[in-house]
Amino acid sequence: MSVFAERILKVDLFGPTTSTSQIDQADARLYLGGSALAARLLAGMDWGKDPFNPSLDLVFAAGPITGTPAPCSARYVVAAKSPLTGGWGEAHASGYWGPELRYAGFDVIIVSGRAERPVYLWIADGKAEVRAADFLWGRDTYETEEILRRELADPKIRVLCIGPAGENRCRIASIMNDHGRAAARGGLGGVMGSKNLKAIAVRGTGRLELADEEGFAKLKSSLFRMIKDSAGRQALHTHGTNAAMEAIYAKGDVPIKNWTKGAWDEGIKPLLGPAVTQAILTGKSTCRGCPIGCGRLIEVKEGEYAGLRGKGPEYETIAAFGPLCLNNDLGAIAKANDLCNRYGLDTISTGAVIAMAMECRERGLLTAKDLDGLDLSWGNGRSLVAMVEKIARRQGLGDILAEGTRLAAERIGGGAGEAAVQTKGCELPMHDPRGFGSWAVGYATAARGGCHIAAPTYWLERGITFPDLGYPEPLDRFNPEGKGRWAAVFQDMCEVMEAMVTCKFSMYGGMRSHHLVELIARATGWDVDHREVMQIGERAINLKRLINLKLGFSHKDDTLPKRLLTLSLKEGGSEGHIPNQSVMLADYYRYRGWSEQGVPTRAKLKELGLNGEIGQKLQAVKA
Repeated sequence: MSVFAERILKVDLFGPTTSTSQIDQADARLYLGGSALAARLLAGMDWGKDPFNPSLDLVFAAGPITGTPAPCSARYVVAAKSPLTGGWGEAHASGYWGPELRYAGFDVIIVSGRAERPVYLWIADGKAEVRAADFLWGRDTYETEEILRRELADPKIRVLCIGPAGENRCRIASIMNDHGRAAARGGLGGVMGSKNLKAIAVRGTGRLELADEEGFAKLKSSLFRMIKDSAGRQALHTHGTNAAMEAIYAKGDVPIKNWTKGAWDEGIKPLLGPAVTQAILTGKSTCRGCPIGCGRLIEVKEGEYAGLRGKGPEYETIAAFGPLCLNNDLGAIAKANDLCNRYGLDTISTGAVIAMAMECRERGLLTAKDLDGLDLSWGNGRSLVAMVEKIARRQGLGDILAEGTRLAAERIGGGAGEAAVQTKGCELPMHDPRGFGSWAVGYATAARGGCHIAAPTYWLERGITFPDLGYPEPLDRFNPEGKGRWAAVFQDMCEVMEAMVTCKFSMYGGMRSHHLVELIARATGWDVDHREVMQIGERAINLKRLINLKLGFSHKDDTLPKRLLTLSLKEGGSEGHIPNQSVMLADYYRYRGWSEQGVPTRAKLKELGLNGEIGQKLQAVKA
């Protein structure tokens, strides 16, 4: 890693005490940073304890590319045992907080214990202090950021924090920074809340030193030019992540009415990329050093929520609060997004659990008495917005829905589990495997459960090719052959990006794996090749697999919800198609070098250097 940092900040909230240590250089070479290094640092933890147990660690990690001049290099990773799934949990966010952590002299923060009262962590140029935060408890994330900047008398301070949802240990709570950037999935905001840790404020004035400053600068310039000139960048810059809504809707990729409908032609029109841009866009926001600028600034100009200004909803949020709930009230979607950002809620899981509640209401599993006076009928934007607030504050039905779809369905009973569209307990993102088959194996095998960030495999089915990985031509979206291998290969590369840490949207601009190798080499000075770099990703995948196996997950959990494997849609771009998951999963296991039961073999663990103390400790099942 860079000469400047290479330090871990350890925070024990029981004391509270802080201490620092160096990153082991052997681990740095094997795991790089970010998500992979977090898995290595957490591997020896007592994973059998409740996720809210104060003795368990919560890790924040940057990587060797975070905060450098490289494009799309502003991300960080959070990792812990997930209160939503009970397994490996990780979440990612961009903005400015991750780079600031490195400028302050640290690559990793490990937080353990629980403070007696609310606290925040203040980090400035290599020093750290735990301070009282009673005056922040109950505040939303936007207020918390602004109050801390005033309290610490520096407008350049970057703040990561939780809102009321995290304080209330909602299992779908997110961690927020930079007014709307969310490390959302898996409920890690609830873990932060369980430790009474309200925020981490960071200020750094240090400089990151790169092994090859001149070479890195030249590479950075060529990558910026390539990305800025790309069609993918232009689409994202113009319409944000919602740019693809129309194209993927036509392919049957957008879930509708809680994954039960294949088309909604009139309803979807106000939610398509150009329509949203025309209706509410006022400007664009960008993360540090990003040539893409996919962030939206919006103002709702009419309707019940007229006057709402702030960060706009992106694709996942629009789809979750929109077609998934049969709601095309853009103002209500923008308001729900704003509340999730302020209260600290994962918009994907929140939209999914509200859609489940709407279905349960339609089926009579939830009665008027259960609904706290809300009309949770399909498409009711006002009740959707009200339910977001109830979830964050754990009020009435919101207290049940704050548990996520799997646990909420268990409490509702009466077959509600059919409406809980999740894998390993994590609600699926807004892409339908019946439209692009590779999602079926990608979702099923992702360590944190239903996840599109672990590997957006459908890119290849949409026509974005990856010659470096052996895929110069697109794959047929309905043919299962070869999809397991593709998912594994792409997961490895995406895992490398989460170790660096860098944004996957750079791939829309033409970034490929050979660029990643060159960035790592010029940043660190290591003599690395493509095979070694890809093996970093593979090693992390296998380590996370061992953690989940230790926790009792098995190949039986590598699956999709029954609805997506049995319900053939009668209309739309995926009409009549069901993903052949068994073929893809068998292919995936073979390529991974795992047993037919999805357990890494001893030979594979030896190949990856995971056959030592950590690997042996985690092995719960023998291949």
